[in-house]
Amino acid sequence: MAQRSPILLIDSPSLYFRAYFGVPESAARTEDGQPVNAVRGFLDMLAQLVRTRRPDRMVCALDHDWRPRWRVELLPSYKAHRVAPEGGEVVPDTLSPQVPVILEVLDAIGITAVGADGYEADDVLGTLSVTQPGPVEVVSGDRDLFQLVDDTHPTRLLYVGRGVAKLDDCDDAAVRARYGVPADRYADFAALRGDPSDGLPGVPGVGEKTAARLIDRYGDLDGILTALDDPASGFAPGLRGKLDAARDYLAVAPKVVRVALDVPLPALPTALPTAPADPDRLLTLAQRWNLAGSCRRLVDALAADRG
Repeated sequence: MAQRSPILLIDSPSLYFRAYFGVPESAARTEDGQPVNAVRGFLDMLAQLVRTRRPDRMVCALDHDWRPRWRVELLPSYKAHRVAPEGGEVVPDTLSPQVPVILEVLDAIGITAVGADGYEADDVLGTLSVTQPGPVEVVSGDRDLFQLVDDTHPTRLLYVGRGVAKLDDCDDAAVRARYGVPADRYADFAALRGDPSDGLPGVPGVGEKTAARLIDRYGDLDGILTALDDPASGFAPGLRGKLDAARDYLAVAPKVVRVALDVPLPALPTALPTAPADPDRLLTLAQRWNLAGSCRRLVDALAADRG
């Protein structure tokens, strides 16, 4: 029996930020000079993913709340360094206007894009990964999404840290090889190690190797904290002191790092179209935003036999 084609779950902010910084503004502008580098790069990434992964379904996840209050209440430092003086996320001035264009093009083609109030794109991806029939392939450059890898569902992370052309196709063995922990322990591992890009301080003096060793020895963060109370557990005095001093942080950090798997989402059309849903509108958008080449590449990829 032939294996079912995967559903591609796209971390849209991760990809369009990468596209924005990967494609020079000077190389992608409209006739009146407006940059469309993020739009072009994003569409070209989707086209390449459709060609190479041969999915039959796709959903693009959105950040309706990039810094949810419930995470900030648990850990005030969460993404605090990325808050603009006037509020909101620090986003390049020429990127923000391109996001609505991306959404218009996706809608004209017929590719579903969805977010949820009070949740990040990561949470939407997490929920879809456990509610959509597999196989599931999550596309992102965000390390936190390694926690979604699950060989039984199955769910893989297509990690685009080096770009879509050099993505890392990660199953549980790949996560273990990269970090020394299984995917279902990645959130605990990340809480221990910390992540400056998200404002997670981690436990001072505990890096990746020590975090992985602790997870390997004690199973998970709960096991580590339980062992702290046992004088015979074998902690070196210095490490015991560091972990003990970080108890308050460790009580909340995993809840911040863990991706929500229960975001309330509507029923979604996930099937990829083989032709644009609204070709006339797509043509108008392509002409208005100087996107003819990128739109054509994505439409051609969708029209190709993906069976």
